[in-house]
Amino acid sequence: MSLVVFESLKQIHCADCRQGPLRHLVRESGVPRCLDCTDLGHLVYLPRGDTALTRRSREASSLCAVVVRFNKRRHRYERLGLLVEEAALARAERACLADSEARARRRERDRRRRSAEDIRFTAAFAAEIVRLFPGCPADRAVAIATHASVRGSGRVGRTAAGRALDGLAVSVAVRAAVRHTDTEYDALLMAGVPRFAARARLAARIDAILDGWRTPPPGPASPPDPDLPA
Repeated sequence: MSLVVFESLKQIHCADCRQGPLRHLVRESGVPRCLDCTDLGHLVYLPRGDTALTRRSREASSLCAVVVRFNKRRHRYERLGLLVEEAALARAERACLADSEARARRRERDRRRRSAEDIRFTAAFAAEIVRLFPGCPADRAVAIATHASVRGSGRVGRTAAGRALDGLAVSVAVRAAVRHTDTEYDALLMAGVPRFAARARLAARIDAILDGWRTPPPGPASPPDPDLPA
């Protein structure tokens, strides 16, 4: 289990030495203490971002702590980086420098692989939209699938159900696209209409569009049979 250090934006002072205001602090028995008073003052801060450097620094440091900060909007603590021994960070930096080219090549291979996977998944998502809504124009199906399946977006296409091409998840993506593109939903939100009230106001119109898309488009007329009398 990792030690946890908190980053604070408030004017907090150490309960023991009164040093402050503290950027990084440890809470012991419900009171804040500085890094020096908790025997962590010799550690150096490594921000998150470089996965290899973070992993190697953690492995090389006999003592380390995770630095977190509370995100008020998301109501949770989020990881900012590590506190590690300075010598361990230096060794990790040398190791990363030594194999930087090999890691760059591996990242590029991974990027191409993920790109190919995303293209295949978006095509499969679009095909499922057309299967469920055969009246949906092909370009709209591709646009909806592309938007819903952006990697790292957190949208419905990247959920477990979306990746499994679950019919309900696909329908949710289509409904959301219709709501934003084919109605004045966004304008209602900008005008201050509550989200659920705006959705309720537009539900019937959205349902009508989706019902129309569930019906296959009419096929081309069959040519007349030359053997039959006119």
